[in-house]
Amino acid sequence: MPSWDTKWDDLARLVALFERHRLDELVLEEKGLKLSLKARGTAPVAEPEPAEVSEAEPVGAAAPEAREAAAGPPAGHATIAAPMVGVFYRAPRPDAPSFIEEGEEIEVGQTIGLIEAMKVYSEIPSEVAGRVVAVVAKNGQLIQQGDTLVIVDTGG
Repeated sequence: MPSWDTKWDDLARLVALFERHRLDELVLEEKGLKLSLKARGTAPVAEPEPAEVSEAEPVGAAAPEAREAAAGPPAGHATIAAPMVGVFYRAPRPDAPSFIEEGEEIEVGQTIGLIEAMKVYSEIPSEVAGRVVAVVAKNGQLIQQGDTLVIVDTGG
């Protein structure tokens, strides 16, 4: 049977992160073992019936900024995506100024924010240079790997 080298302290931190962000479910698989956390009172999600497609915008559709971020950046713009799952922070401390603001010029390698995962904070460097058009991720937001954090006008 495979062994799991995870320490109890790591498991406690994982549970605390699960509870703090009010997740409904978290599944971790490592070395053939599986850990599954589910929130109490979470009902199974039923698969929705296929809906008819119409040309009209559906009620409750995503905001225009979210649709633009999901559709990809316009020509001459680049996105900076989250390299990992965690909580995004715009500043190093709550009382400190944000790393970047909309309208500012940024350089390659400049820190644009932090992602916290399991009490470890990782700086997120910019992969492009240009003017910050939008900071899509909100401070304190749980983000997934690949989520757009920032949109930058690269001038190209």
